[in-house]
Amino acid sequence: AFASEEELRRAAGDIGTTIFHPAGTAAMGTVVDNRLRVKGLDRLRVIDASVMPTITSGNTNAPVMMIAEKGAEMVLAAARA
Repeated sequence: AFASEEELRRAAGDIGTTIFHPAGTAAMGTVVDNRLRVKGLDRLRVIDASVMPTITSGNTNAPVMMIAEKGAEMVLAAARA
């Protein structure tokens, strides 16, 4: 048993692991907009698993490939405009 909430948090951080790839650190809607542009910064986009608001239950490869494809289209469209 743990004596405090802080001990429980520390233990979770020490022994907790995941089999999933990290995702969501620049979640769409929170950090980036629907065009993958970082909110509050000009000319910066995030186009990787970071934009996923939640982690997928399967491998991240296919979703990241689609994010990359759509992101590339967005960058090219912006460059043409």
